[in-house]
Amino acid sequence: MATAKKSTNAARKARIEEMRRAEQARERRNRFLTIGASVVVVAGLVVGGVVLVNSQSAKSDSASDAKGGSGDSGHFVTGSDGVRTWTGKLSRTHVTGTVKYPMHPPVGGNHNPVWLNCNGNVYTKAVKDENAVHALEHGAVWVTYTDKAQKSDVDKLAAKVKATPYSLMSPYANQTSPIELSAWGHQLSVTSADDPKVGTFFETYVQGKQTPEPGASCTGGTM
Repeated sequence: MATAKKSTNAARKARIEEMRRAEQARERRNRFLTIGASVVVVAGLVVGGVVLVNSQSAKSDSASDAKGGSGDSGHFVTGSDGVRTWTGKLSRTHVTGTVKYPMHPPVGGNHNPVWLNCNGNVYTKAVKDENAVHALEHGAVWVTYTDKAQKSDVDKLAAKVKATPYSLMSPYANQTSPIELSAWGHQLSVTSADDPKVGTFFETYVQGKQTPEPGASCTGGTM
């Protein structure tokens, strides 16, 4: 039994390390491509200005249609493991304004076109829901906490997030539990970082089966 558990942990560590290397390689590749992409963008703006304006207008109309709503419908169902799963629709439209989500923190819905960096990022100030939801779409786990969470728990969770690609952490005032773990369509409330459900949630939902865009970048977004 112990051998099997060690083997599982080793495999998970190897998978996480592989994801981290992939992110680092993507960052290097993006740096090399930035200059070339900028030249192409400038040329495209000069040659296809009219097309670009029309395209942006269409996107603006789509965002206006959303009228600040999340586009979500449904409700949470709590499983025997304590994880709340959203049953119903979670929209994925890109919008530029503020979105009114039916749950806090949100676990899906219309979101900003730019994702929040989630490569083990720990934010000490509140972040925008709309950017964080985009990170969830990429398969990230988002850890949030209120001022009622113990500092020792916050420190432990921060260390775990920093060691885990496709995760992020930030304070969040408007939530019912001191600590919440969120993934696309899933959420778990805990009161302690030592709760074994924390590790299980990470193992299940970091780039888990629920991910709408598996393998999408968790870097190169917004801080």
